[in-house]
Amino acid sequence: MKFKRHHEIFKGQINMAPLIDVVLQQLIYFMLTSSFIMQPGIKIQLPTAASTDNIEEQEIFINVSAEGIVFLGEKQVSLEELEHELKIFSNKNVIVIIKGDVKTPHGRIVKVMDIVRTAGISKIAIATMPVMESSDEIK
Repeated sequence: MKFKRHHEIFKGQINMAPLIDVVLQQLIYFMLTSSFIMQPGIKIQLPTAASTDNIEEQEIFINVSAEGIVFLGEKQVSLEELEHELKIFSNKNVIVIIKGDVKTPHGRIVKVMDIVRTAGISKIAIATMPVMESSDEIK
């Protein structure tokens, strides 16, 4: 019995189809997961405003819910505790951003702003949502 001694040498090629599939799946995964990233914290419906500014300083967030409950970051605090906590930041270059729900009584927001100023912080901002072009709210 005689065996063939002639072997053919094939040049290897990379099959690109599986590589493209993996890259597209990763792209879809990152696109979907990035759209689900939400700002953690208390659920507050911010009012809209035509002029909004982006702030580039150390930010302290104070959230006021529709029921008037005050949160410093994610921690619920009373008004007395809020003033005590804010005095730590009085000599630093910080800005306090107050996120008040649309249904929060105006007097409660003014009281929180007064506490912030009493604590020695002069930079205060009120968070709003930008107005969308097709919004029916402005009339």
